[in-house]
Amino acid sequence: MSRAARLGAFLIATLAILAIGIFIIGDRQYLFSNTYQLKARFANVVGLNEGSEVRVGGVHSGTVRRIDLPKNPTDKITVRMDLQSSTHDIIKQDSVAAIQTEGLLGNEYVSITFGGAQALNVRDGDTIASVPPLVLADILKKADAIMESTKEAVANTTVVTANLKSISGKIDTGQGTIGALVNNKEMYTDLQATTVGLKDATVHAQAGIADFQENMAALKQNFLLRGYFKKRGYEDSAELAKNQIPSLPDAGPMKTFTYDPKTLFEKIDTAKLRNEGSLSAAGKFLAGNEFGLAVVVVSTGLTGDTEKDLVLTQARAAIIRAYLVGNYGFDDSQLKILGMGKKVEATSTPADAAITAPSAAQVTAAPVPTKASAPVSAWGEIQIIIYPPGTELPSDQQPGVASTLHQ
Repeated sequence: MSRAARLGAFLIATLAILAIGIFIIGDRQYLFSNTYQLKARFANVVGLNEGSEVRVGGVHSGTVRRIDLPKNPTDKITVRMDLQSSTHDIIKQDSVAAIQTEGLLGNEYVSITFGGAQALNVRDGDTIASVPPLVLADILKKADAIMESTKEAVANTTVVTANLKSISGKIDTGQGTIGALVNNKEMYTDLQATTVGLKDATVHAQAGIADFQENMAALKQNFLLRGYFKKRGYEDSAELAKNQIPSLPDAGPMKTFTYDPKTLFEKIDTAKLRNEGSLSAAGKFLAGNEFGLAVVVVSTGLTGDTEKDLVLTQARAAIIRAYLVGNYGFDDSQLKILGMGKKVEATSTPADAAITAPSAAQVTAAPVPTKASAPVSAWGEIQIIIYPPGTELPSDQQPGVASTLHQ
């Protein structure tokens, strides 16, 4: 073969190899197939390069065409991707792009999830959602922090173990109270005897309380002393706690009825109801209107025994409630009571502020009203506050109220 023929064959082979290479590279870069472009924005592309692979459902389906830096520091990096037209039916508007790494230190690529069956198809040039990529440096920092915390925990455990060892040694040698109890049988026996004595004393005390309560119940039935209890209009103060609430709701009332206790009760220190007809307006309103919650709020004046006035207001509120429930048809679970005791501030009313029932520990002598305050009646005040539908009971609890009612 001549030299020219050999040169021609070499050139033809070279051009063929070059053409094959171009077609292979072009096919991988989708230079000779139908594609469409999608965009995704990331705060950090963690080493993703132009020409990197794009996988849809784990299958190579496109390439990264271009990576654009933002114009402003607050914007994100835009990654433009060319995708095969065959993926157009599986990538939807709700598909999500993520930058992932092959293995631990491999190349980065873009992974796109399948869209929902009911989601809309993407169009050429659309931007899909993305998730922040995992940065190896951040993971290593967190791992270092966890290791430091683990070291501290191990060190603390070592210290605790040493302390326990020291305590155990002292107990074994009889040092301290516990050591003496463990090693001195005589002291242990004395302590056990003392404990048994305390248990016996507790049993006797409980029996005495039970006997006292039985005696009081019997005294109430005694015709000589029955009048003492009935004189105040109630026999069992524990019954007053059944419908008592600790405070008024935060919601504004829809209606308020105000009464002077002097017109409803016989004496200033009793809970015997009179002139019940005065309550008809409130009863008819409760029976004829839809409401969420109603509260009978009762207070006394500034004079008299503080604890007795607290129980008196609770008794008056309970008796008014019983009358309304018994004579007017409505849901009695919606009617509550709030005995306030002394009315400390003459200018404030239960409808104007969140009133809280005082406990026995909180009750103190009432302050003297200032010149700017309206004079407080010695009888106090009664209000029936009605709240709109949807009003809920206050969630706060005051143990002092219950304890006062049962004393």
